[in-house]
Amino acid sequence: MLALELDEFMVELKDGSIKNVGPTNKSASAKLFDVEAVEVREFGDKRLKFVFEDDSGNEVQVSLFPEEAEKMAADVESLAADSPVFE
Repeated sequence: MLALELDEFMVELKDGSIKNVGPTNKSASAKLFDVEAVEVREFGDKRLKFVFEDDSGNEVQVSLFPEEAEKMAADVESLAADSPVFE
């Protein structure tokens, strides 16, 4: 399941083009639940791309520098040692 939250979001659709309407204070968040597939690959010269997909074909891509990915891996290892989620 993909959940999108868009704040202060308004666009104009005219002649097949999308144009921002109003101030540039828009923000968004995306959440993907029930992930069925995960892929990690190189992205450019300095980053890793994590691709998460659910069984409906919804996909979220996240680009991280190696240091950020290593921190995330360490956080998962720490949780694995202490969390009942990993039992």
